[in-house]
Amino acid sequence: MKDLFSLEGRVALVTGGSRGIGRMIASGFLAQGATVYISARKAEACETTARELSAGGGRCIALPADVSTVAGAQALAAAYAGHESKLDILVNNAGAAWGAEFDEFPESGWDKVVDLNMKAPFFLTKALAGALRKSASAERPAKVINIASIDGIFVNPLETYSYAASKAGLIHLTRRMAARLIREHIVVTAIAPGPFASNMNKAARDDADNVARRVPAGRVGSDEDMAGAAIFLASRAGDYVVGATVTVDGGMAFGNPGFKGGSWAAEG
Repeated sequence: MKDLFSLEGRVALVTGGSRGIGRMIASGFLAQGATVYISARKAEACETTARELSAGGGRCIALPADVSTVAGAQALAAAYAGHESKLDILVNNAGAAWGAEFDEFPESGWDKVVDLNMKAPFFLTKALAGALRKSASAERPAKVINIASIDGIFVNPLETYSYAASKAGLIHLTRRMAARLIREHIVVTAIAPGPFASNMNKAARDDADNVARRVPAGRVGSDEDMAGAAIFLASRAGDYVVGATVTVDGGMAFGNPGFKGGSWAAEG
């Protein structure tokens, strides 16, 4: 029981790991003893974050990549294979958002968001399936954690059509992938964040007090809140949680259905 949440000896890859929710998760994994690879589209930011996280203890390695295309996902998998033969934990966190009025919503805003938020998690998991299978066993399953959003659970009043659709799709994709991959001892789950301070959720970052008034828990999420949920799913504690989406939102998705304004769209 004392090692229930330990990640000692495990290797993780976190996409979108240079900032925001990805960085929170990477930091939490490092604190629990994992070796963590982080990926992000901007190489300099990725390298800087890896150095900063390593300085706090543990081993964090940067693998810059753009996973918005199948070729990019395959390139990241190949880069990872140059360092490790097995993968214990994959966190599909890289994501984007786009907001525009219905009559003005562009095809580019649809394709960019859906490709990165829903297509990329599937094809990156597929590209890394060999490494996940090498790690997986009945005694210690490999883990895939998709970062969705509460915007995929209920309707945000903001006109972020492709974001909401992609996150709802990712939640169901998580179930479908889980049903298939559990046969090979690969556990697939998801996290649906609410308001966390990040570059994507500038309202939670820059106006936390106002956003907190809309959250039943009375505050925006902390780094520990996000890291804790991810550590639970990644560790032995979450081995029997298959296909589930864990909401980490202070009660926003289910406790405040009458909210009619503002933004709490999560990163990922």
